Amino acid sequence: MKAFQRGARILAASPTALVLVLSWPSASSAQETVGITEVTPNVLVFATRTGNAIASVGPDGALLIGTPSADSTERISRELANRTKSPARYVLIAPQDPGLSEGDAGWGRRGAFVAMQEKALERIGGHVMGAPKPLSERFVNLGVDRPRVSFSDVMSFDLNGEAVHVVKQKSGYSDADALVHFHVAKLVYWGEVFPGDGYPAVDVVHGGTLDGIVKMLDGWSDPRFHVVPARGEVTNGGALKAFCDMIRAVRREVQRSVDAGRKESEVIAERPTAEFDAKWGHGRVAPDAFVQEVYRELNTQKGALKD
Repeated sequence: MKAFQRGARILAASPTALVLVLSWPSASSAQETVGITEVTPNVLVFATRTGNAIASVGPDGALLIGTPSADSTERISRELANRTKSPARYVLIAPQDPGLSEGDAGWGRRGAFVAMQEKALERIGGHVMGAPKPLSERFVNLGVDRPRVSFSDVMSFDLNGEAVHVVKQKSGYSDADALVHFHVAKLVYWGEVFPGDGYPAVDVVHGGTLDGIVKMLDGWSDPRFHVVPARGEVTNGGALKAFCDMIRAVRREVQRSVDAGRKESEVIAERPTAEFDAKWGHGRVAPDAFVQEVYRELNTQKGALKD
C-alpha cells in the first residue's frame, strides 16, 4: 500500500479487485477524486469524470485505454509512476460523443504515444488528408490536443506480460466501435457500447444501431470475464447478458406497439421501460429517449423491408 498516494482511501476489497479513491486538492476548494479498481496487480481501472480508463502497468511502462478526463491526467500519471520505472506511456482514446470529447486528455504533451480509431478521430478534426485542422475552441480551453495516431481495424500491445488486442467491430454505438481484450486478465471493454450507467446511446448518424450493440455483446456473458463499462463499476459477463436481455425485452414491447400502428408519442406514453427504469434509468440516456431510439430503429427496419 506504500505505493499509493497518502490521499488513497480503501473503500472495498475482494479477492479479485481492490477499489480505492485517490484525492488531490484541485485549483478550487473542492477535492478531485479518481477511483481505482485493481483487477490484477498489473491491470487497473481508473474511474474519471468522463469515463473509465484501463491501465496495464509494469516493467514495460503503461498502456491506458478508455476516455480519461483532462483533469485526471496528472493524478493518473503520478499513480503510474509509482508502479513502473519505465517512462513509456501508450494511450488509446475510445470513441465517444464529439461534444463530450476531451481529445487526448493532455497525454500528448507528456510525451505519450496517443492513438484513436480513425473514424472517431475524424469526428474531432483528425485523420485528414492534408494540413491538420485547427483545434476546436473546446480543446484549446481544456489545454488538450487530438491524438496524432489512428488505426483502422486492429491494434495490439504486448506489455507487462499481457497481450492486449483492440479489434474494430461492426457498428453498435457507432462505426468506430472496437473490442478491447486483455487476454491474461480476462478483461473486455467496448466503450459506449456498454455504458454501464444506464440505457445505451446510439450514434445513428454514424451507423449505430441497438441491434448492432446486442450482436456485439452476445457471446461474452461468461461470468469469469471482467467487464469494464464506459462508466461505473467493473462487473462481469453476467451484467452484459442482463443488459442485452433488457434491450431485447424493451424492443419486444415497442415492436408490439409498432405492429398495432401506434405513433411514437403513444409508445413513449406507454412506458415500455417501466420495469427497468429503477436500474437503467439514471444514466445519460433518459427512459423516454431510449424508447424513442428503439421506436425509430424498428420503423427504419420496417421501411427497409417495404423497399
